[in-house]
Amino acid sequence: MPSAPSLAPGLYLVATPIGAARDITLRALDILASADMLAAEDTRNTRHLMEIHGIALNGRKILPYHDHNGAQQRPRLLAAVAEGRSLAYVSDAGTPMVADPGYALAQGMIAQGLPVYAAPGASALLAALAVAGQPTDRFMFAGFPPPKAAARARFLADLAAVPATLVFYESPRRLADCLAGMATAYGDARPASVCRELTKKFEQVRRGALGTLAAEYAAEPAPRGEVVIVLGPPVAIQRSAETLDSALTSALANHSLKDAVAAVAEALDLPRKQVYARALDLAK
Repeated sequence: MPSAPSLAPGLYLVATPIGAARDITLRALDILASADMLAAEDTRNTRHLMEIHGIALNGRKILPYHDHNGAQQRPRLLAAVAEGRSLAYVSDAGTPMVADPGYALAQGMIAQGLPVYAAPGASALLAALAVAGQPTDRFMFAGFPPPKAAARARFLADLAAVPATLVFYESPRRLADCLAGMATAYGDARPASVCRELTKKFEQVRRGALGTLAAEYAAEPAPRGEVVIVLGPPVAIQRSAETLDSALTSALANHSLKDAVAAVAEALDLPRKQVYARALDLAK
């Protein structure tokens, strides 16, 4: 492959595929080819990815950087960037900084006034939102629920009032218990999607009521592969959104945008700014 351009000093957070190796970006390949230093959550995965795409190490080592050695490894990486070197960091899969050890490394760079750059690309979070079929106008990434039942129940209860789609990462062996806990916390009727093995050969997305999904997974062997759970907003909020859309559609058919917004805001006792923003979306 052609030689990659030289990189300015700094930390480069490089997104890597979550399944399909061809999902990597051309810029990510350039950075991996030309960075002075490479660090990875899983060095074997990164080495294999570079081999697939024909990127030579050219004498460079891939330094391990993960939850267990981060505190020891960070000073070395910070010092290298401070001396004017470019450092590419990749997580196990997906985008660094999203549920991975990259946060402390980036924060350390920022605290010392060193440059941090993003090379965006694949993300299990965004891939799941794209196929889940749940509202995406407002969402919250909630990370991994605690593995123990009591802690998980408290964790879920704290999120009960969030008026948005919720996205969780979960271990496949804990999936059934987690869905059961969610059904208890949020009710059986809440819409949900379970996204598994995204972008891979056996990709699967199940959609349905939370209680139904919890019962299905409880009756089956634990699935394999990475899992993302996407919960739609609380049912009452979804109904309110449907009511707003219906009222605006009717009003816009017979009135100007300004008059339709005024009429619907008054009828539903909603802030005019909120109604206007939704009216613009519907009018596109």
